[in-house]
This record gives sequence, C-alpha cells and structure tokens, in this order.
Amino acid sequence: MALDLEVIARKAEGGSGYPPLLFVHGSCHAAWCWDEHFLPYFAERGFDAYALSLRGHGASASPRSLRWTSIASYVADVEQGAADLPREPVVIGHSLGGFVVQKYLETHEAPGAVLVAPSPRRGMRSVWLRSSLRDPWPFFMMWLTLDPYALFATPERCHRFLFSPDMDEETVRRYWARLGPESVRCAVETIGKPPDAERIRGTPMLILGAAEDRIVPEPPLRDTAADYGADLTMVPDMAHDMMLEDNWQEAAGTMLNWLNRTFSPA
Repeated sequence: MALDLEVIARKAEGGSGYPPLLFVHGSCHAAWCWDEHFLPYFAERGFDAYALSLRGHGASASPRSLRWTSIASYVADVEQGAADLPREPVVIGHSLGGFVVQKYLETHEAPGAVLVAPSPRRGMRSVWLRSSLRDPWPFFMMWLTLDPYALFATPERCHRFLFSPDMDEETVRRYWARLGPESVRCAVETIGKPPDAERIRGTPMLILGAAEDRIVPEPPLRDTAADYGADLTMVPDMAHDMMLEDNWQEAAGTMLNWLNRTFSPA
C-alpha cells in the first residue's frame, strides 16, 4: 500500500531532457536538506530534481514505530518515489540514504547513481568502532536510547559530527533544529549482509567523499568504489553534510560534471 510520502520537486525551466534526479537523505534528516541548495542548483542547470522524505521523516507518514523500521522499508519508499516520476531517475543518497540506494540498486536498473558520504558497502562496524573509540559518549547514548539521533542531540555534537569546524554556529543551530529521530534497526542492518556488488556493478556510479568527514573516512569509500567499479572523488575541506556545508557548491559542481559526462539530454 502506498504511503503518503513528502516529495519536494524543483523542475528545470522549459523541461529537461536528462533523467530526473531523486535525492534520498541520511539519518535524522529529511527532504529539506537537499532543498537548501542542491535542488534549485540542479534545476537551474537543466535537471528535474526531487527530494524524498523517507517514512517517519519530514512530512512523510509512517505505518509503524520509526525505531524498528527496516532498510527494506526505506527501499520501498524509494521505489514508490521513483515510480511516481515520468522516467527512471538517477538515484542519489547521502549517508544512510546512500546505503538505502545501494540496496535499491540490487533489484532496480537505474540510469545512474551518486553516493554522497555513504554508509559503505562492507558495513559500518569498523567506522563506528573508530569513531566510538575517539568519541565514546555519543555512541554510548545512541545504544542506551536506541536512537541514532543521540549522535547529534546537541548543537555541539551536530557541529562536531556533521560540519566543518569553521561553520557558523547560528547556521549549525538552524540545521540542528530540523533533525529528528532515526531507526536503530537500520543502524544495525548497515553492519549486516552487504549489498550484492555483482547486481550493482553495471550501474554508472559516482561516490563523493568528504576529506574531513568524522563519520565516514576515505578507506571504506575506496573499498566501496572498488566493489562497484565506481568513480570516487574526495572533496577537500568538507565534512559529512556536504549538501549543507558553506562550500556545498564544490560537491554539487563535482556531481554536475559527472552527470554531464555520463548523460546527454534527449
């Protein structure tokens, strides 16, 4: 049964000959994070751009407790969002949304995909271990409360994990106020069975990493790129929330260049 899912749309003036872009947010975010900069940026450059809020996020409904929502349920949301578009979209996922996109690609042929600071294919176990040894208290609280939001539960934590140190505090606080709870089941599932690389390998793919990311470092992104035969670009002077950073245009421009190399307007 179809859910009432929030989708923000920014369309190219005069129509677009490119495949549409479908953006999927990461943990504790919603469609708004793409609409701050990326949706209008790509619409102005000839792409119809859509951002989906997964169930239980933003203005999207959820038929059950968000805490126990599965990756498969989020994949179903992406399926619904893609099915509502006039053409098969290029799917673009950030962080946990990047893992959801990988699982979506196991069973769907998309014209292309972009993974932005994604949860790596081989799992988050080593990433979490590294981060929790360096900064144990937020991770302790995440498992105590069974809510990944604990990692970002204060403006200071939000700034530390998601943004560059020189990011304006008022801007960080504004974004922090829009974050919300997340499924702990999904967090656990990202350390389980990895996506099937053989099913995904043929999909044209770009992986964007942030050189100063405190959550997902470069080595597991290189492994993910190798598993899929994907292009990997590490964007300097950026932290995890690349689409909201002050220099977001660096990431958007890198993505645009790849899209223009990969697709020609019909």
